[in-house]
Amino acid sequence: MKRLMFLVLALAAVQLSSGQSEPGPFLTWEKSSHDFGDIPQGEKIEHTFRFSNTGTQPLIITNVSTQCGCTAPRGWPRDPIAPGDHGEITLVFDSSGKFGRVNKVATVISNASNKDGGQVLLSGNIHDKKVGNQ
Repeated sequence: MKRLMFLVLALAAVQLSSGQSEPGPFLTWEKSSHDFGDIPQGEKIEHTFRFSNTGTQPLIITNVSTQCGCTAPRGWPRDPIAPGDHGEITLVFDSSGKFGRVNKVATVISNASNKDGGQVLLSGNIHDKKVGNQ
């Protein structure tokens, strides 16, 4: 009987803990990558990545860095994101001078406890711009 009671209490503890948030600030992406498909060379495209703080403390984003000058952050929240709140980071990619398959990574610098959640990826295929009715 004692074993059965212990098992019931242990299962209840696991059930309760599974509904709790991650300790500290925790950056959770709605979708951490975006493939923009085929685009003509020279066009600028942008994509907004949505995230939420699924942790227990405010999330503070201090910077968004990119690999090169062809990809730039257009905006990110400057104020702390409370636990349970959401935010957005918009990236702009300029395909001028690029050709073929590209993968561009942006790194989000923050106080998130999950350091593996700090990157998003833009990818696509850049092709020659068609001129006239060709």
